[in-house]
Amino acid sequence: MPPLLIDTLRLTVWLVLLTLAFAPLERLFTLKARTKPRAMLADLGYFYLNGICPAMLLAMPLAAVSALVRFVTPAAYTQAVAALPLWLGIVLGLVVAEFGSYWAHRWCHRSRWLWQFHAIHHTPDHLDWLVNTRAHPVDILVTRLGGLVPLYLVGLDKAGGGGGLAPVLITIIGTFWSFFVHANVRWRFGWLEQLIATPAFHHWHHTNDEHRDRNFAATLPVIDRLLGTLHLPDHYPPVYGIDEPVAPTFQDEVLRPFLPPKREDEGAVLPAE
Repeated sequence: MPPLLIDTLRLTVWLVLLTLAFAPLERLFTLKARTKPRAMLADLGYFYLNGICPAMLLAMPLAAVSALVRFVTPAAYTQAVAALPLWLGIVLGLVVAEFGSYWAHRWCHRSRWLWQFHAIHHTPDHLDWLVNTRAHPVDILVTRLGGLVPLYLVGLDKAGGGGGLAPVLITIIGTFWSFFVHANVRWRFGWLEQLIATPAFHHWHHTNDEHRDRNFAATLPVIDRLLGTLHLPDHYPPVYGIDEPVAPTFQDEVLRPFLPPKREDEGAVLPAE
């Protein structure tokens, strides 16, 4: 069976499971009713595109980093990390990856070129679990590298015996949690919101006001607190989206960041720090 077909089937199973998990929750605990038709085909297009392209593009740079680390790291350190229990490697890896992805995410907001890719993720004016997939493959690549490269640099990809299972499990955990924090649910979690990312935490990152440059962490809000970018009031944001022009089609949205800016884009500004 062709690899592309295998990947498509795998993603379809994943999509069905996610739908079964989140669709009932959003129906039972709806935060905001949708007032406009959703761009379902675009979201599904990004789901499959981002399920295939970034994984292919990540393989080579991560292999290069792993080879470099093997070359410069003392054998005793490598053996010590490999001897760590898998669960501990995952916990430590999550923390390391969180710091890396935080800065990659923040960079996507500060770099004019990267914002062209990342802005696609901020275009929806209504959030639900599937909005998590609405991201340009370049954006996914940057944030994944931001999280995984530090993990490989400190050798935690070898935790639990060196089979490379830790980064795979960390990626799966992070991906599932990303769907959750985008969900259109009205839940609040009290003091737990200070420890782990929740829909309220991440929804404020999608607000269409000055608080969009807050809450960059994927799963650990304490990083935003330490670095002065936490914003977590007792209510959800009133508006979502961006003011910049939105490409009319899925194809235009994917290709637009690679093209010279159009006249209507010349006035676009980066989010405020």
